[in-house]
Amino acid sequence: MQLSTSKRLATGEATVSRLMKWMLVLTTGIIALSLWHASQGSSGITLLDWWHSGTLSVYQKTILVDIRLPRLVLALVNGAALGLAGAAMQLLLRNPLAEPGLTGVSSGAALTTVAVLYFGLLPTFSWLLPFIALAGGLAAIIVVVMMAGGYADVNRVILAGVAISSLAGAAMALLLYLAPNPFAFQEWSQWTLGSLANRGWSHVMLMLPLAFVGAVLVLTQTRFLTALTFSEETVVSMGYSYPIRRNLVLIAVALLTGSSVVSVGIIGFVGLLAPHVVRLLGLDHPKHVLSMSALTGALLVLSIDIFVRLMSVGRELPLGVVAAVIGAPLLIFLLVRQKARHAVG
Repeated sequence: MQLSTSKRLATGEATVSRLMKWMLVLTTGIIALSLWHASQGSSGITLLDWWHSGTLSVYQKTILVDIRLPRLVLALVNGAALGLAGAAMQLLLRNPLAEPGLTGVSSGAALTTVAVLYFGLLPTFSWLLPFIALAGGLAAIIVVVMMAGGYADVNRVILAGVAISSLAGAAMALLLYLAPNPFAFQEWSQWTLGSLANRGWSHVMLMLPLAFVGAVLVLTQTRFLTALTFSEETVVSMGYSYPIRRNLVLIAVALLTGSSVVSVGIIGFVGLLAPHVVRLLGLDHPKHVLSMSALTGALLVLSIDIFVRLMSVGRELPLGVVAAVIGAPLLIFLLVRQKARHAVG
């Protein structure tokens, strides 16, 4: 029996290793495609041009270094952060429908930003706006934790998150409706749509520390999340304090999601879709779900960003909207395929 279990674990690790290698190869190919294509099709600079010439003009270096590379890094880091946050939420709440926005972090961050702009407390391009957004996201998670209390009941967390998210969303919609002019409405609504356009290294530097701390915090709770797949009683029997560990995971999710919102705005569906893709690949162990969800999320956001830039439209479409339009049918297809496979089996 013990030999059979060890053999099964070894087989699972080998499967994870193969999948990770293939996904890394796929990610590398998509990164090359991202760098190959011009930022918005206007510069005409490709890696092939640089390879043949060996040198770039100041203008070309500016486009490559200050436009393409930070956008690429933001796509990868945002996708990884959202995928990891989504996996952590689903494992914590033991609910496949859970996603980072359920905590109210995204809505709270966007609400505080729009409110500050609406009341004229800060100008549109103030460097303080991202910190205001992060404060709003952390305030939302604090309220959720207070409402959930010390009870080992995931339903309280879900209900508290839904309540805060709905309230923040309604307040934000009201402020957008009361916008003084169409230009203000358009500028403020960008925080709710998500976009990688006009982002630079300053946004990368703002996001990386928060995302790194959140990722480390989630990964330190891997054993707790693994025990939680059985029951709260198992967690207590292993010596964990459920409320403390739960709050640590929620804070980590807040940091991961908040870092994404303050850098590019709200990008929905990635945190929900990435863990499902991992599970449909046959990986169920929490350790594998967490690591592979981060890689899958990075791959999803980068692919969607390339699709957005390749679309020939008058202006660039919001990444968050396109992510939902592409992600929802893809998730439905994967679930239908899984159901058909189980029916045949």
